[in-house]
Amino acid sequence: MKQVEILGVRIDNLSKKEIFLELERILGESEMGQIVTINPEIFLKAKEDEVLLKIINNSRLVLADGIGLKFAFWRFGKHLRKRMTGIDLTWKILELANQKNLKVLLVANRSGLTTWEEAREAIQKKYPELYISGVNIDPLAGHYDKSIELSNFHVKEGHIPFDILLCNFGAPYQEKFIASLNRWNNTVHLAAGIGGSFEFITKKISRAPKVFRILGLEWIWRLIKQPKRIRRILRAIIVFPIRILFSK
Repeated sequence: MKQVEILGVRIDNLSKKEIFLELERILGESEMGQIVTINPEIFLKAKEDEVLLKIINNSRLVLADGIGLKFAFWRFGKHLRKRMTGIDLTWKILELANQKNLKVLLVANRSGLTTWEEAREAIQKKYPELYISGVNIDPLAGHYDKSIELSNFHVKEGHIPFDILLCNFGAPYQEKFIASLNRWNNTVHLAAGIGGSFEFITKKISRAPKVFRILGLEWIWRLIKQPKRIRRILRAIIVFPIRILFSK
């Protein structure tokens, strides 16, 4: 695996084809493979949170999401081969799940914009035969194991009867939630934190036009659509570049 370390944060520098091959390998492995998509905001959080940093660096696959990381690679004399957004990753995972007849578990933020039921309804418009269940829980509660055990699919200690787990809590909660499952999970092969992807899937939030995505200007679109994100966006477009530019 081609890995790059930027200021102590690991990122896997793979082509699109290599990323998709890795997803298939993870689905064939016996242990749970955690996937992280890291953007400038999550990068900064990892530099401030040792637990999150350790989870990222120990994950099975760490993919760059955000034009800022492409610039960070250039700053240190490297070339980022492929940016992979959370929503693009999510649709590819769901495509593989449909092809391989795998079971998918959606774990949604109870206080978020989209419930797991709404996400399932939207996904099954594209993949009507795909088996999907889920649970809505509070990511701030901290009692992840108990929340899952009390869900409507009757999970027993040490066993989640699903192949794939997708969680939309946002960082660092989704990464810490998934890492906590390693203590007792023995059936999930692939688990990914996918941030706001459920909102894109249900079209509650529209994706940036393709030209914005190509130019790496999705942040402008998000700011227009969600002005309340301004503090988070400013960290990504101002604090992160300054941190990268003046680091040795």
